[in-house]
Amino acid sequence: MSQSAIFKGVVVPYLLLAPQLLVTAVFFFWPAAQAIWQSLLREDAFGLNSDFVWFENFVEVLTDPTWLDAALRTALFSVSVATLALGSALFLAVQADRNIRGATTYKTLLIWPYAVAPAVAAVLWLFMFHPNIGVFGRALNALGITWDYRLNGAQAMTLVIFASAWKQVSYNFIFFLAGLQAIPKSVLEAAAIDGASPRYRFWTVVFPLLSPTAFFLLVVNLTYAFFETFGVIHSLTQGGPGKSTETLIYRAYSDGVMNLNLGTSAAQSVILMLLVIALTFVQFRFVERRVHY
Repeated sequence: MSQSAIFKGVVVPYLLLAPQLLVTAVFFFWPAAQAIWQSLLREDAFGLNSDFVWFENFVEVLTDPTWLDAALRTALFSVSVATLALGSALFLAVQADRNIRGATTYKTLLIWPYAVAPAVAAVLWLFMFHPNIGVFGRALNALGITWDYRLNGAQAMTLVIFASAWKQVSYNFIFFLAGLQAIPKSVLEAAAIDGASPRYRFWTVVFPLLSPTAFFLLVVNLTYAFFETFGVIHSLTQGGPGKSTETLIYRAYSDGVMNLNLGTSAAQSVILMLLVIALTFVQFRFVERRVHY
């Protein structure tokens, strides 16, 4: 018989929530409020003088052709990372869910990359695909394929997409595997008895039952691609060559930290936050309709 805790009064529940609320307030709400306020100011490089300029920083950002290029680049980058990370993780989860020898070992090895920090993941890919010291980079040049992501923008974008997706595959794999193992085996056996092929069973039985997990991971992966890939880009390409890998989050860093344009950088951060909120709303409003709970 299960037991539930009953708290007398209202003090204890709030005390239990206080640490999480404090962390959220200090590390999310306070920085967000500062960014919103700073986006309305025009400051010098040292932050000694500031003028309240209302929405001039936002107008400057939204009318800048280079920022619009970065926005389109971010959209391509985010969709590519999410698609590659989700597709690879789903394929690996389906394979790991089968009854094969050493399945536990395979699952453990597939989970390990999630413990790697984005900057470390970028360094690993750098040592593999660097044109001079990388194993694969030197092999490509030896085969007559000109490979140098430091000079070729398309190669640089391809590299950061694969490195960012690789970092996220393990996270997706854990959830997909848990979702597959939660599907009743009797449902799959009934479909098999009815003569459904493995592919037909997957798309008509397995994937619809897995859709809540897939929807959750879609939201998480797009948010990851917008924000958490900064370390990969900074360590691999630093936005180059020629800004070919400069996404919105990296541009905000570049303008604020490197160029010391604090007001414009804050405005970019606010716009990026609003874009992610709007994208999440669209996903819950329209994509969730296809989810079967």
